Amino acid sequence: MRSSFIQLMNDMKLRNKLILSFVVVVFVPVAIVGVILTSELRKFAFDNAMEQAYQNVDRVKKRATEIINVADDLSYRLLYDERLKSVVNNRYESVYDVFVAYRAYPDLHQAIQMYKEISNIRFYSNNETLLNNWQFLNPTPEIEATDWYKNAKENVGLVQWDYITDERDNRTYLSLVKGVDLGSRDNRGVLVINVNSEILNTILSQETFDTIIVDSKNNIVASNRPELYGSPLENIHDESGVVYNLEGIYESVIDNKESKVLIEPLNTESGVDGLRIISIFSIDSIVKEANRINRLAMTVILISLLLALLLIYSFSHLISSRLLRLSKHISKVGTGNLGVAMEIDGRDEIGQLSRQFNSMVSSIGELMNEVQESNQQKRLLEQKQNEIKFKMMASQINPHFLFNALESIRMEAHIKGETEIARVVRMLGKLMRSNIEVGSGKTTIKDEIEMVECYLDIQKFRYEDRLRFEVQVDPEALLFRIPPLIIQPLVENAVIHGMDNKQEATTVRVTVTAENEAILISVADDGAGIDPNRLEMIRGFLEESEEQERIGLRNVHVRLQLTYGPASGLHIESEPGQGTIIQFSIPMGGEFND
Repeated sequence: MRSSFIQLMNDMKLRNKLILSFVVVVFVPVAIVGVILTSELRKFAFDNAMEQAYQNVDRVKKRATEIINVADDLSYRLLYDERLKSVVNNRYESVYDVFVAYRAYPDLHQAIQMYKEISNIRFYSNNETLLNNWQFLNPTPEIEATDWYKNAKENVGLVQWDYITDERDNRTYLSLVKGVDLGSRDNRGVLVINVNSEILNTILSQETFDTIIVDSKNNIVASNRPELYGSPLENIHDESGVVYNLEGIYESVIDNKESKVLIEPLNTESGVDGLRIISIFSIDSIVKEANRINRLAMTVILISLLLALLLIYSFSHLISSRLLRLSKHISKVGTGNLGVAMEIDGRDEIGQLSRQFNSMVSSIGELMNEVQESNQQKRLLEQKQNEIKFKMMASQINPHFLFNALESIRMEAHIKGETEIARVVRMLGKLMRSNIEVGSGKTTIKDEIEMVECYLDIQKFRYEDRLRFEVQVDPEALLFRIPPLIIQPLVENAVIHGMDNKQEATTVRVTVTAENEAILISVADDGAGIDPNRLEMIRGFLEESEEQERIGLRNVHVRLQLTYGPASGLHIESEPGQGTIIQFSIPMGGEFND
């Protein structure tokens, strides 16, 4: 069967092969890509809409909570307002006395004027000597029979939210209701604070999707659709009834449309009261634009494919077997086979192209051999040069401070006893032994820090109170291996130049931390600092490409770059009179020139 298929393909004209190849290679992948892109575009549009819905609900929740919490805070203050209790508990003998008491307590009226989030406030109390005004009322039998009034008197101090009618203007408001203890179980008042419904509706009117606020009795207390405001939740035709859930994300058919429903509880400072935000958006409206773009894209792709098919069909007969044979030879060269040679069987353009192809293959083969040989020599040369550089710089150390330390030890031996001298001599011996044994290999940060501490102890012995030092090393970095004599020259530089031209004590801080897959090493002093011009000169000296006889900072800088790459060199910051900090970072993942 396989040989029959090959024979069939061999017998097929090249033009038909090109057309078939075009169908298989272009039409099928484009169809697959089109299906994937359509699905992904719909998913992207849907996810974007969900994200926007989350943001909208969160924004509404924050702003609505701010409004509701104003009423919550005000009710808490009024609950413990003794002046309010005194007004409603007092027994008045005349209308004038009531009028005077009302004038002496303007707090409710002032609160309405102060907070735009509040529409009105009223306080119910069973005191027949009080006169009904806009804030203080005696409850009617109809009011006393309501569930919200009974619950408030039974649960003094607890907040409940209800969508109730204000008998003063016969309008319905989202209201905070709280029972107030006026001295005994039989003497209780009820505080009602109406939330400004216009502000709630204004907040919702800014949202793109259908958004409503519903109370615990499923009354729509605010909406960005005016026809729903004040109506029961059943006016939203939900086939599955998910809108009655307290929270969550659901899919349902609402108003005969496949929709997503996002429900979020609206928490107040006093707890959950059954208020919730419901955001509804139609799935078709979300993917409508994505579907339109998909249809347009598929139309353009189909037209382009048909035009390409016609062009291939028109020009494929111009291609001959000689060109196909040349194409096969080019493919062989493309796979790396440079030993092929094209048989020249004519003097026309294809024959000329065949001769040029043979010449090109021969030139490429020679050039590749030369490049490989050159690269090999270059790598070997660079490797040798880096080894020489590394060994030369690692072997250099300025012994000047050792001679000064020995002189200080001699003077101290002449003046003091033997204990301190023995300690310093031991540290000096350890330091010199470390310097002598150092090679081009690696040492641990722990060993390098021990050598730094020996050096600083010796210098402390020499300068006494003029030198203070602190060494802080992250335990995770102790066993990390680094080139030797990387930190000690920086410390030596900080001691020598930090104490230069400074009479008072100088502090040198050495810090090693492991963070973000890197070791950060910092050497800082609070010495005289470096003026900006000299600092720029030092930074330029670090980047000079020519070899220098001087060692020190450049020695460390170049060794770090050779080992870990250009980004691991020294970074110097200094302020005159403030001190100097030198730091570098070593990656934990490996070396640059392994």
